[in-house]
Amino acid sequence: MEESSAQRRLDSISRHLLLQPPQPNHGLQQAVLLSNGKSESEGSEAVVIGGMVLDIHATPSIPSNPRTTTPGKVSYVLGGVARNVAECMSKLGAKPFMISALGLDMAGNLLLEHWKSSGLSMEGILRHQNVETPVVCNVLDVNGEVAAGVASVEALEKFLTPEWIQQFKYSIRSAPVLMIDANLNLSALKASCQLAAESKIPVWFEPVSVAKSRRINSISKYVSFASPNEDELVAMANALSGGIVFSPIERDQCSTETLFHMLKPAVWVLLEKGIKIVVVTVGSDGVFLCSKGGPSFMRTVCKGNKPYVSNAELFNTVTASCPSNAFSNPLDSDKSSFLFAVQFPALPASVVRLTGAGDCLVGGTVASICAGLDVMQSLAVGIAASKAAVEAETNVPRALNLAAIADDAKLVYSAAKVVFHQSVL
Repeated sequence: MEESSAQRRLDSISRHLLLQPPQPNHGLQQAVLLSNGKSESEGSEAVVIGGMVLDIHATPSIPSNPRTTTPGKVSYVLGGVARNVAECMSKLGAKPFMISALGLDMAGNLLLEHWKSSGLSMEGILRHQNVETPVVCNVLDVNGEVAAGVASVEALEKFLTPEWIQQFKYSIRSAPVLMIDANLNLSALKASCQLAAESKIPVWFEPVSVAKSRRINSISKYVSFASPNEDELVAMANALSGGIVFSPIERDQCSTETLFHMLKPAVWVLLEKGIKIVVVTVGSDGVFLCSKGGPSFMRTVCKGNKPYVSNAELFNTVTASCPSNAFSNPLDSDKSSFLFAVQFPALPASVVRLTGAGDCLVGGTVASICAGLDVMQSLAVGIAASKAAVEAETNVPRALNLAAIADDAKLVYSAAKVVFHQSVL
């Protein structure tokens, strides 16, 4: 497979950084605050808190065997759930404010160099000599799926503290959406959510992994959106239930309706524990969008109490392809036992790798919500961005063509169907 220009640039930067002398220790680089106590970054852009990670991808050219090496390709790829989400948002015209932690090492320099070149704020990115920049090494199979991997991301839990996050409280309180990933420790997750709750800012929780998804237990009442896959959904439902109530879903060639019927009890637990909207990704079967209320309720969750970011190009382009209010008000209900679920199909794609798909789905959706689109339109954009991601060599495509995204979003939006809208009692 031909090497992309983005990857060639990464390799060039990496070789350059390896030749640089060690960086001097400037200690903890504190965020610059204005005299009135407000951050320079304050505005109405989304805030993203979580991991910036250097991914090492090993892709075999033939099926691999244990206890021996296999011919293939090893590449450095910029990653981290929160970083991927934020970069995807930026490719759609947003300027998310990132809060994360990096070391003064090669991996940290590589990540920061790319972030700086994207024109995004570095104010919220803590850098310190004691931080070991998070690195994940994934071995992929010939289909681009992760076969095995090792994650060294302890620095995120150690250095992304409530005290560091608190320094950017004005950015969080003025954001249209706060997106957090589960790489944060419990105290940092709770502190982030409480800052958002003080100003009624919607919170999007990205579970990251089955193990870390269980951290939802301490913050579910603050969360407006959660985006688990089906395994993470089961783990989250068990954590919120206080025991092993649900088992992993085993499905063969079942219908969409049957699949949702299997997932519905776990989805309902998340909604009952306070999460407003659950976005369940189910691979080639697409995405289930679930809430206790219908379309009108979902629109109120999106809005919070903050004005939308000005991104007229995204708003106008997508609205032309996906007109709002496609799902009529008769589907709405204010009953506490009412469950509303819509299935959005996946798009056919020429798959290169799947590692950035879920993150770009979230990034595309959050960027669209911030532009003023409703949650149905936004999720269609997210699925279109996810398709672009699986066709790229990197976790986030080097560029997103807005016209192509809108065309793909139209296909998804027009094919979405209600799979459940009734009481669960």
